[in-house]
Amino acid sequence: MPNFHLTQVGSAPPPEEDICLFAQTNYRNHLRRFGIKVDDRRRHMYVIGKTGMGKTTMLENMVLSDVYKGHGVGIVDPHGDFAEKIIDFIPANRINDVVYFNPADMDHPIGFNVLEVHSEEEKHLIAAGLMGIFKKIWPDVWSSRMEYILNNTILALLDYPGSTLLGINRLLADKEYRRKVVRQLRDPVVKAFWQNEFASYNDRYAQEAVAPIQNKIGQFLSASVIRNIVAQVNSTINIREIMDSKKILIMNLSKGRIGEDNSRLLGGMLITKIQLAAMERVDTPEDQRQDFFLYVDEFQNFASPSFANILSEARKYRLSLIMAHQYVMQLDEVVADAVFGNVGTIVSFRVGGGDAETLTKEFTPVFLEEDVVNLAKYQIILKLMIDGVASQPFSAMTMPPIGSRTGVSDKVIRVSREHYSKKREVIEDKIIRWSGMGEGGGDDEEDAEVEPPPRSAPPAKSNPPTARPAAEPGKTLSLKDLLPKSAPPEAAVVLNLPAPEPKAQLAVKTGAQTALAAPNQQATAVQSGGRDGEGDKKRRRKRKRKKNNSAASEIVGNPAGRGPGEPHRTPPLDSPAPAAPVATAVQSSPAPQPIQTGPAIEVAAAAPKSPPKPTEQPIAPDQVISFD
Repeated sequence: MPNFHLTQVGSAPPPEEDICLFAQTNYRNHLRRFGIKVDDRRRHMYVIGKTGMGKTTMLENMVLSDVYKGHGVGIVDPHGDFAEKIIDFIPANRINDVVYFNPADMDHPIGFNVLEVHSEEEKHLIAAGLMGIFKKIWPDVWSSRMEYILNNTILALLDYPGSTLLGINRLLADKEYRRKVVRQLRDPVVKAFWQNEFASYNDRYAQEAVAPIQNKIGQFLSASVIRNIVAQVNSTINIREIMDSKKILIMNLSKGRIGEDNSRLLGGMLITKIQLAAMERVDTPEDQRQDFFLYVDEFQNFASPSFANILSEARKYRLSLIMAHQYVMQLDEVVADAVFGNVGTIVSFRVGGGDAETLTKEFTPVFLEEDVVNLAKYQIILKLMIDGVASQPFSAMTMPPIGSRTGVSDKVIRVSREHYSKKREVIEDKIIRWSGMGEGGGDDEEDAEVEPPPRSAPPAKSNPPTARPAAEPGKTLSLKDLLPKSAPPEAAVVLNLPAPEPKAQLAVKTGAQTALAAPNQQATAVQSGGRDGEGDKKRRRKRKRKKNNSAASEIVGNPAGRGPGEPHRTPPLDSPAPAAPVATAVQSSPAPQPIQTGPAIEVAAAAPKSPPKPTEQPIAPDQVISFD
């Protein structure tokens, strides 16, 4: 008979407090319950079996046994039924110990910031844990480049106070936010990546490199049910405090309510945080560390490589795992090797042929493959850890459900909300303001910088087809550059040329045509060339009829001494031919008349002094004119 604790049903006194009963043997028609000691549980327990064979019932009995004895318990349930049933069995004296983590309770989100750190040593552990989770869940898009950029992104945010997972996509897309983060980085390697390497990426390469990250992280954070939880800067639950004070953490991660990928991601992050919280206990003497029993149903969903570390290291930190799932092939090879290499107690319900071949390596020579395949419902074959030594394999039956419903589920949920959740409206308002979309938008920091929208130029009278940038005194503008390449020959550009002195004026001359513009008035330049439109022909006929009023001349001003209204004198036939077009800029005080100009030229607006008499200054055709 194996050396484990036996209790005859209905006749023996209550078992010792450090024994967790979970099954019973039928020896000579006498049912004897047995369990496992606390110290042996620290070597972890692995449960496998097909669906409907009784795994969940056995786990429920173990959880309730721990709850009744005042132990610290954690439950990760990807289906929801297990978690919902347990909260209805909570005794009245432990209602205040329950932390009910239910993402589907959207109006009362619990805050869980996986990037919240308490020491420098945590940063790389969190980054490694997150990378393992992402790599497991997104194997179809994973690449070395994606891993490299995402790892540096997470490390940068871990070094920037107040960061959450929302910062991943913003750091990759928002240059201003990226500058603020990089400016505060203390890790020289991470800082060098962002300042030297990432900054050297051209736009196309950078877009291709970050697109898969933005896609997957964006999908995860686009659901408000997840975003309102992970976007809270300060977590409302303290995993270390939960473990040390022996509380009950029930994580209802129902796939049917929050989605399969979201359930796996959130569960993986929670387990990573539990592992880190357990390792923080290094500052506490081992004999003073409180045991915490973590039950993970369908644990293949969360079995990242970090699980292997938990199995090998968690024992000394008093974190005990009870893992359950359906078949071995659900596990990665690394995780499967870690399970069978580190787990002390193995419990098998009925399994398929492939799993039977694997399990009989643990159960031979007592049991064969046929024995494992043909187990009845609630029947198990197990190797039990007894005082640090694995027993010979033996068969048993699980116990019927223990405990009774207390009907306090509603009260448990209400108390948990009051202690650990926040109102949805408050969280969403903070997220909007952090993203810069709300009033006073910007980061959580008070000195967040938000650029105001650019001011538009005043509307033009002629409604030109092109945009009209505002000109400032002393600012150089080019009419050639203002016209788009696709603009037709008759396209017009309108400039607004303000100047601080009200009497300052600007005149620009090209060849035989001149345009004048007073400050704050509009000067219109029409690009010449190509066929004339109907509007151009009408204007030429109008100018011929009003020839005496034309302001076009070979010079600016009135050097010939003509009076107002005096007809234009045509040069004699023996006059020399006109010279090549020369751009001339003058300053004048009389009120000018807007005139259509010839080819587009470069012009600068300024606030010149008002001389008593116009002057001329020849310049090259392509020279930029600037009045200082």
